[in-house]
Amino acid sequence: MKPVITDIPGIGPAAAETLAEHRIRSLAGLARASIEKIAAIPGFSEARATIIIAAAADLTAASGTTPAVTTTLAKSKKDKKDKKNKGKGKGKKKKKDKKKDKKNGKGKKKGKK
Repeated sequence: MKPVITDIPGIGPAAAETLAEHRIRSLAGLARASIEKIAAIPGFSEARATIIIAAAADLTAASGTTPAVTTTLAKSKKDKKDKKNKGKGKGKKKKKDKKKDKKNGKGKKKGKK
């Protein structure tokens, strides 16, 4: 018989239902999920997420159905911070800001004398 999410110790029907509500419906899906994604689900702490993801990976490996993507069990704080701040404060100016700069005489290069 193929293992299911409720085969993981500590995951009963209610926890499986909660996971399903958050698009975690298969053992392989759970094994591929990040700790942060599972820990964000009500009733799942970071420690519990780590344990059940590892258990899901073990069950899928034992059954011969390995998840498509391997899961990293621990991410550094830097990785979390980089992901959170991605795209903030850098990059192109908005058109509105460019127009203001042109009005104020900024942004134009002056020729050599």
